[in-house]
Amino acid sequence: MSAKPNVILILADDLGFADLGCTGSEIRTPNIDTLAENGSLLTAMYNCARCCPTRASLLTGLYPHNAGIGHMGADLGTPAYQGFLRNDAATIAEHLRAAGYRTCMSGKWHVGGDFMAREVDSWRVGDVDHPTPRQRGFDRFYGIVDGVTHFFSPHYMLEDDSRVETYPDDFYFTDAITDKAIGMIEESVDLEQPFFLYLAHTAPHWPLHAHPQDIARYDGVYDKGWDAVRTSRHETMNAMGLFQTNWQISPRDPDVRPWDAEGNHDWEARKMATYAAMVDRMDQSIGTLIAALKRMGQFEDTLILFLSDNGGCAEFMAEDGWAKFFPDITHDGRKIEMGNRPDVMPGDAQTYQSYDKPWANVSNAPFRLFKHYVHEGGISTPLIAHWPKGFGSQSPRHAPCHVIDILPTILEVTGAPYLSELGGQALQRLQGESLLAALRGKDWQREQPIFFEHEGNSAIRLGQFKLVRLHGQDWELYDIEADRTELNDLISGEGARAQLLVRQYQDWADKTGVLDWNVALPRLLAAWDMDNAEG
Repeated sequence: MSAKPNVILILADDLGFADLGCTGSEIRTPNIDTLAENGSLLTAMYNCARCCPTRASLLTGLYPHNAGIGHMGADLGTPAYQGFLRNDAATIAEHLRAAGYRTCMSGKWHVGGDFMAREVDSWRVGDVDHPTPRQRGFDRFYGIVDGVTHFFSPHYMLEDDSRVETYPDDFYFTDAITDKAIGMIEESVDLEQPFFLYLAHTAPHWPLHAHPQDIARYDGVYDKGWDAVRTSRHETMNAMGLFQTNWQISPRDPDVRPWDAEGNHDWEARKMATYAAMVDRMDQSIGTLIAALKRMGQFEDTLILFLSDNGGCAEFMAEDGWAKFFPDITHDGRKIEMGNRPDVMPGDAQTYQSYDKPWANVSNAPFRLFKHYVHEGGISTPLIAHWPKGFGSQSPRHAPCHVIDILPTILEVTGAPYLSELGGQALQRLQGESLLAALRGKDWQREQPIFFEHEGNSAIRLGQFKLVRLHGQDWELYDIEADRTELNDLISGEGARAQLLVRQYQDWADKTGVLDWNVALPRLLAAWDMDNAEG
């Protein structure tokens, strides 16, 4: 086998900062926790607040706008918002395949244009504006090309370049992508090639679907409600010494009622139990993957990276909202009761629900806000790294870093060069910075600021300070080292610092092609109308 290390990049979907045992959760995640305990945990890793912008940024080492996905999959008419990966941005797989790696992906792609889930027969998968993983550097692929799927009954899946037409009775997406990933690794070992595996989960993104035995593990756990669970997680974090400062927890979100005022305790507790079961099953699958690596003799020289694409998701699954875009019949003809209905307990194949804002507020403890937003609750994920031959157990590190730093880290670990051109197309310069020194416990600080923009929600993090705003509202300024829960706005007393950060943010936004959301939103609505008309 080659002396080059293997790399496995595991991405969770809509997992909040506080949803792992190693970050204070009551959810059982022993396999992920062990990776953190025996490796490195970075507490200030940032993502891009939403699924496909983060995935585009993670894969290319560029900000999402530079990668072509400044919003989501719809084409809004500019290179920064074309909705699929740009040709002047290369993926990790493209860089590593050029360096002799076998490149494999199992799970969720979501960087290849827009798709309407109820119109699968009209999809143009593989067209120039709907590229697949196999067209962007991956030797093998198994999974979904769009952003969400039914865990028991997917509406559209690919294996390599062919649509998957049948599913076994015991199909469950989290299990299936892990099984396929292990098969891909076995192929790589047989070929005596080092491998890169991108394992891109859809768990715990809605819909709330889990095995009954996994849900049963959480019977009664959430009967005490979101206020008590959120407080408990924060107290556990503080007792663990997870952060450099035991910050105050942010108040319950103003749109969330107290648990005592909730009228559907059993249903709400079941929603969170199902969500927990999804996280639990993802952890079990990672344990299965680790066991396979050990069986094949690959565990010691495999760098495993684990993180989430955004914070906990507050989206409400209304029957006439999100739910209406997805099929309401399973592949074997059963009717799905769509939407968050208190008369239907979530979890099985004939339901389609989300866990909603109150529990997302728990997932993101101790931070403010959720997925979509660039306050800490929307963009914060732990980064867990484990590589026995590369580094041992480290104490948590707190320097701010970003998903654009993952690609340069992998390049340094593997010794692969950053390509300057691909297929005759000159590539943009790499925007991230390698984290390897930080993972090895060394004193590391990012040289460049970190920028954020999604739907007009904007921020810049430079050193200990963060300037942030909600779309259409005033800028806020926080000392994140002293106040990461963003409770003490310093803007009135730090006007000069704020103005400097505003100028830096605006310069980045102008160079990057960021659209004012008041301009981008009508383009998005027009694109959706066109898609619906074509469907």
